[in-house]
Amino acid sequence: MQSGYRLISYADNQGTPIAGVLIEDRVVPATQILGDKFSTVIDILRAWDETHQRLAKAATDSAIAQRGVPLAQVKLLAPVLYPGAFYCAGANYWDHLNEMAAIAKQTTGRDVHVSKPAEPWFFLKTAAGSIIGDGAPARLPSFSKQVDWEAEIAAVIGRPTRNISEEDALSAVAGYLIVNDLSARDLMKREGSIFVYDWIGQKCFDDAAPMGPWLTPAAYISDPHNLSIKLWVNGVLKQDSNTSKMVHNTAEQIAYLSRHVTLQPGDIIATGTPSGVGLPRGEFLKPGDEVKIEIAELGTLTNRMVADSA
Repeated sequence: MQSGYRLISYADNQGTPIAGVLIEDRVVPATQILGDKFSTVIDILRAWDETHQRLAKAATDSAIAQRGVPLAQVKLLAPVLYPGAFYCAGANYWDHLNEMAAIAKQTTGRDVHVSKPAEPWFFLKTAAGSIIGDGAPARLPSFSKQVDWEAEIAAVIGRPTRNISEEDALSAVAGYLIVNDLSARDLMKREGSIFVYDWIGQKCFDDAAPMGPWLTPAAYISDPHNLSIKLWVNGVLKQDSNTSKMVHNTAEQIAYLSRHVTLQPGDIIATGTPSGVGLPRGEFLKPGDEVKIEIAELGTLTNRMVADSA
């Protein structure tokens, strides 16, 4: 475990989700450090300037850590239950853009010019219906045969943020976590519709957003724009890139979004995926597959795919 602390959500003995503070390898209920009004991670994020300082100080006290239980004995849930808004950047890694341009050329026979758009591009993903935590089984929707993986680093907002500049944008970030933006590729488009792309169909289904394993405060990240990002399916490396390859970096994304809407504590911004997704290979997830994502300094997120029996 690295220095400082991490924020988690986990199930108590009655199965109720509560906020936990991971110090070294032990979990302490957040209420034992911060008081009863901070029983969820969202509660903590809403008072981030105060709570981060108190938690950082507590993390230096070994006696507090010893009051906790071993991490191995805790059932992790998704760290943020649940964000008010879950934004996802599309086509935001240079290597992924080149990968998709190559597919377009194979399909159409025409070269596709790849350049940086003036502004980032986003879609929304459902929160409570889609978010699951580390280790949770991810149900593959029965209506899709082409569910793909997408490893992403996500920023979690720590204070109300409106019209912020790119220079100041990272000050709005409480921390970072890992997201797997599962995508139903065979539902990307609807024939016969003037709208063409179906963002609900391809991006919003139960368990479509594994997330975790915890929230790492921004204070403990060396550089969010220079972190290795890797994804394996059944132990085979599929994505191997670096957050430095973003087209629009996290600050640009936050500044753009804040011009349109006031970002709120707990809002999540998934910043896009690099090359190595399954679509170019014609490879898609099936029941029994294990997907593991590792982002430097953020930990590892692992989920096994299962059939949706509902």
